[in-house]
Amino acid sequence: MAVIEVKNVNVTYRVLMNKTGSLKELFRDFIQRKARVVDYLALQDVSFTVEPGEVVAILGRNGAGKSTLLKVLAGILPPTKGTSKVDGKIAPMIELGAGFHPEMTGVENVLFYSALMGREIKSVKERTPAIGEWAGVSDHMGFPLRTFSSGMVARLAFATATDEKVEVLLVDEVLSVGDADFKEKSKARMHELINSGAAVVLVSHDMSAVRELATRAIWLEHGHVKMIGNPEEVVAAYEAN
Repeated sequence: MAVIEVKNVNVTYRVLMNKTGSLKELFRDFIQRKARVVDYLALQDVSFTVEPGEVVAILGRNGAGKSTLLKVLAGILPPTKGTSKVDGKIAPMIELGAGFHPEMTGVENVLFYSALMGREIKSVKERTPAIGEWAGVSDHMGFPLRTFSSGMVARLAFATATDEKVEVLLVDEVLSVGDADFKEKSKARMHELINSGAAVVLVSHDMSAVRELATRAIWLEHGHVKMIGNPEEVVAAYEAN
């Protein structure tokens, strides 16, 4: 049974085209009905399903709608039309560290981030030392996050997001973050989650990672599905385009 079911999803953004120098000028344009607003279709009639243990890679150039699709799956962005249904716990790794606060310590951020994902805080407290150790930042966990490098923040966020078993993992370019050792560790952790039955939707420009991890690939172009199928075939067509 599918854990992710996307049916005819459309996402339309309303974009203000007026180039004004101030809020006063913008307000004046609205009053005088000079404001020019256009609809931008970011996703158009996108449909697919994902089964437990399946890894679906989303390919596409910048602006193709990949990140918009992940935000729809994460429940951050509602579809303008169509439906998106996800069953089970979600670990959204869309913008690593987006839920962290620079003035909070590493420990506090792990607890805060976990609370945002609806996790049992008592259990997370017990796991926090192991999370810091896996991320390689144990000696910094008592310091404010602003003292961490961007790589350290990414590692801690990844370690936190993947510490508990989830049914759905949403990944946006995470495998391109960090040094070679971290990339290998993150891939190994991904394999653990996949083997435990998690469904994964992966956005990546790293075609070698797509070939290695994905069981199916979806090629998005200008918001619609251009091709869906075997990763090798989809990647080959995408690279030849």
